[in-house]
Amino acid sequence: MLEAVIFIVFPFCMLFAAISDMLSMTIANRVPVLLVVVFALVAPLAGMDWATYGWHFAAAGLVLAVTFGLFALGGMGGGDAKLLAATAMWMGLNIHLIEYLVASTFIGGLLTLAILAYRKSPLAAVTSHNPFLRHFADEATGVPYGIALGVGGLLTYSDSPLMAWALTRLAG
Repeated sequence: MLEAVIFIVFPFCMLFAAISDMLSMTIANRVPVLLVVVFALVAPLAGMDWATYGWHFAAAGLVLAVTFGLFALGGMGGGDAKLLAATAMWMGLNIHLIEYLVASTFIGGLLTLAILAYRKSPLAAVTSHNPFLRHFADEATGVPYGIALGVGGLLTYSDSPLMAWALTRLAG
């Protein structure tokens, strides 16, 4: 049962955040809240020692402090900042967090370049009323970075501590 929660909650939240940001340019507060609450409940049950557990919370706090600063400067959306911090909690203050941040940054850069090219193309005018593409076509809106955060999370989640624990339990 615990393994199922680990396999389902994080990927579902990443997909939900990506799709939500694409459709509405918002990431609902319930997504990072769900990630934090589930991690807080599941990690001790999965046998995570208290020191490691604390470092996971420290990772979330550190990422939230940095992203809150970026949000205050107008460089990042509030939903993105909260999602990054909640995801950092699942990754921990270790190499997995760096992998997630690098993957999300790389994907976000590619996404930004693709959206900027799309906005300059004639295709943007034709598809601007499509619910999936309207924010991509609108030059007045930013980039729905939740897509990059969601994809980056999905790509790196298999190496996260809880996922490694769940896979070990299933294999044994």
